[in-house]
Amino acid sequence: MPAPRIAPSVLSADFGRLRELVGEIVDAGASVIHIDVMDGHFVPPLSMGPPVVKALRDLDVLLDVHLMIESPERQIADFTDAGAGQITIHAEATPHVHYTLAAIRDAGCKAGLALNPGTPVGALDGVELDCALIMTVNPGWGGQKFIPTSLDKIRRVRELIGPDAELDHPALGQPFDRVLVDPPCSGLGTLRSNPDLRWRMTPEIVARLVAEQDALVAAARARLRPGGVLVYSTCTINPGEERVRGAVRQQTLPHRDGTDGFYTARE
Repeated sequence: MPAPRIAPSVLSADFGRLRELVGEIVDAGASVIHIDVMDGHFVPPLSMGPPVVKALRDLDVLLDVHLMIESPERQIADFTDAGAGQITIHAEATPHVHYTLAAIRDAGCKAGLALNPGTPVGALDGVELDCALIMTVNPGWGGQKFIPTSLDKIRRVRELIGPDAELDHPALGQPFDRVLVDPPCSGLGTLRSNPDLRWRMTPEIVARLVAEQDALVAAARARLRPGGVLVYSTCTINPGEERVRGAVRQQTLPHRDGTDGFYTARE
């Protein structure tokens, strides 16, 4: 399976220093820049348009333009002329998804389709794509809370596209000094303290939650600079949850009933 690539987003950038900041990200190793375009109709906020893409076109990086706009087929030429290397549209934004994706490719760009949290994976059927963008928040605003069910959708899309497709993640390009992970509890400690709730938890649910913990911790470690600190909080400290392999646990603070815990680990 190819290694994931990071696609830093410029949505929250200081636009007075945009080229300077993007240049720093590219120098740090980014090969893709994610540009979120919003029109005030498909999503309420307004963001940026072709002039921003044009301002970055001479940098040695793929400009990945994410169109959160209505009728994106009307804007393809403007963004390709501005220098977009990849254009991603939303399935709900146009009744002409197949036509629009074909138009993007005919214009010489890679074509992508975004799936909102409520959009089924079946929306990818019957279209030819270079990119499937799985939204882990609802489109339109930065800083939203991660939607945990997105992990299952990512797994299903991975099964659909196969193990050899590359993965990009639109996130900040720089590694962090500290990363806080607050994963979902597997529920085992709750059962220990409240056995009357056992009917609510099945082995399948516990296994799924532990798998989500693994995925979140792995993603957090990938965003940590060498020597950085991972802060991992969880209830029910047990072998199924302590998955920070290769790290040195610094501190464990069990709850008074022995079911809750908190620890930090250094890479």
